[in-house]
Amino acid sequence: EVMLVESGGGLVQAGGSLRLSCAASGLDVNGYTMCWNRQAPGGLHRGVSCIRSSDGRTDYADSVKGRFTISVDNAKNMVYLQMDNLKVEDTAEYFCAAGAGSSLATVTLYYRGVGTQVTVSS
Repeated sequence: EVMLVESGGGLVQAGGSLRLSCAASGLDVNGYTMCWNRQAPGGLHRGVSCIRSSDGRTDYADSVKGRFTISVDNAKNMVYLQMDNLKVEDTAEYFCAAGAGSSLATVTLYYRGVGTQVTVSS
Protein backbone atom coordinates (compact mmCIF):
# COMPACT_ATOMS: atom_id res chain seq x y z
CA GLU A 1 0.00 0.00 0.00
CA VAL A 2 1.31 3.40 -0.99
CA MET A 3 1.23 6.06 1.70
CA LEU A 4 2.33 9.66 1.56
CA VAL A 5 2.25 11.39 4.92
CA GLU A 6 2.77 15.13 5.12
CA SER A 7 3.92 17.05 8.17
CA GLY A 8 5.31 20.44 9.07
CA GLY A 9 2.31 22.65 8.47
CA GLY A 10 1.16 25.26 10.93
CA LEU A 11 0.48 28.91 11.59
CA VAL A 12 3.13 31.45 10.64
CA GLN A 13 3.26 35.19 10.15
CA ALA A 14 3.74 36.68 6.73
CA GLY A 15 7.42 36.75 5.87
CA GLY A 16 8.12 33.65 7.89
CA SER A 17 9.20 30.17 6.85
CA LEU A 18 7.98 26.61 7.11
CA ARG A 19 9.42 23.32 5.94
CA LEU A 20 6.99 20.66 4.87
CA SER A 21 7.99 17.01 4.87
CA CYS A 22 6.48 14.05 3.08
CA ALA A 23 7.26 10.52 4.21
CA ALA A 24 6.70 7.99 1.45
CA SER A 25 6.10 4.28 1.93
CA GLY A 26 5.10 1.60 -0.52
CA LEU A 27 6.95 3.36 -3.34
CA ASP A 28 10.47 4.47 -4.13
CA VAL A 29 10.53 8.24 -4.59
CA ASN A 30 13.51 7.79 -6.90
CA GLY A 31 11.19 6.22 -9.45
CA TYR A 32 8.61 9.00 -9.47
CA THR A 33 8.10 12.67 -10.04
CA MET A 34 7.25 13.99 -6.60
CA CYS A 35 5.09 17.07 -6.30
CA TRP A 36 3.46 19.41 -3.87
CA ASN A 37 -0.01 20.72 -4.60
CA ARG A 38 -2.18 23.02 -2.56
CA GLN A 39 -5.83 23.81 -2.16
CA ALA A 40 -6.97 27.11 -0.71
CA PRO A 41 -10.35 27.29 1.03
CA GLY A 42 -13.05 27.00 -1.61
CA GLY A 43 -10.46 26.67 -4.33
CA LEU A 44 -9.12 24.05 -6.69
CA HIS A 45 -6.03 21.90 -6.28
CA ARG A 46 -3.13 23.75 -7.85
CA GLY A 47 0.38 22.57 -8.55
CA VAL A 48 3.08 24.22 -6.47
CA SER A 49 6.25 22.35 -7.35
CA CYS A 50 7.53 19.07 -8.74
CA ILE A 51 10.87 17.31 -8.73
CA ARG A 52 11.79 14.44 -10.99
CA SER A 53 13.79 12.37 -8.58
CA SER A 54 15.78 10.49 -11.22
CA ASP A 55 17.59 13.62 -12.44
CA GLY A 56 16.63 16.32 -9.96
CA ARG A 57 14.74 18.40 -12.51
CA THR A 58 12.44 20.85 -10.71
CA ASP A 59 9.51 23.02 -11.67
CA TYR A 60 7.68 25.72 -9.72
CA ALA A 61 4.47 27.66 -10.06
CA ASP A 62 5.17 31.30 -10.89
CA SER A 63 3.58 32.37 -7.62
CA VAL A 64 6.21 30.57 -5.53
CA LYS A 65 9.35 30.86 -7.66
CA GLY A 66 12.24 32.24 -5.66
CA ARG A 67 10.47 31.56 -2.35
CA PHE A 68 9.87 27.79 -2.28
CA THR A 69 12.41 25.01 -2.75
CA ILE A 70 11.54 21.37 -3.35
CA SER A 71 14.00 18.62 -2.54
CA VAL A 72 14.10 14.86 -2.18
CA ASP A 73 16.13 12.54 0.00
CA ASN A 74 16.21 9.24 -1.82
CA ALA A 75 17.95 7.45 1.05
CA LYS A 76 15.20 8.42 3.48
CA ASN A 77 12.40 8.22 0.89
CA MET A 78 11.36 11.74 1.86
CA VAL A 79 10.29 14.84 -0.03
CA TYR A 80 10.53 18.35 1.35
CA LEU A 81 9.17 21.79 0.54
CA GLN A 82 11.05 24.70 2.07
CA MET A 83 8.78 27.73 2.06
CA ASP A 84 10.34 31.13 2.72
CA ASN A 85 8.93 34.64 2.69
CA LEU A 86 5.45 33.23 3.09
CA LYS A 87 2.49 35.36 2.05
CA VAL A 88 -1.11 35.37 3.22
CA GLU A 89 -2.12 34.01 -0.18
CA ASP A 90 -0.01 30.89 0.46
CA THR A 91 -2.61 29.80 3.02
CA ALA A 92 -3.87 26.40 1.90
CA GLU A 93 -3.90 22.68 2.52
CA TYR A 94 -0.68 21.30 1.08
CA PHE A 95 -0.55 17.82 -0.40
CA CYS A 96 2.36 15.59 -1.35
CA ALA A 97 1.83 13.60 -4.54
CA ALA A 98 3.67 11.07 -6.69
CA GLY A 99 3.40 10.57 -10.41
CA ALA A 100 5.20 10.76 -13.73
CA GLY A 101 6.23 13.64 -15.93
CA SER A 102 8.80 16.37 -16.20
CA SER A 103 6.90 19.50 -15.20
CA LEU A 104 3.85 20.83 -13.39
CA ALA A 105 2.06 21.10 -16.70
CA THR A 106 2.78 17.54 -17.84
CA VAL A 107 2.79 15.53 -14.63
CA THR A 108 0.22 12.78 -14.12
CA LEU A 109 -0.31 12.10 -10.44
CA TYR A 110 -1.03 8.61 -9.19
CA TYR A 111 -0.94 9.01 -5.42
CA ARG A 112 -1.63 11.84 -2.98
CA GLY A 113 -1.37 12.27 0.77
CA VAL A 114 -4.03 13.60 3.13
CA GLY A 115 -2.47 17.02 3.42
CA THR A 116 -1.14 19.44 5.99
CA GLN A 117 -2.58 22.87 6.69
CA VAL A 118 -0.50 26.00 6.24
CA THR A 119 -1.95 29.25 7.52
CA VAL A 120 -0.15 32.54 6.99
CA SER A 121 -1.34 35.50 9.03
CA SER A 122 -0.81 39.14 8.18
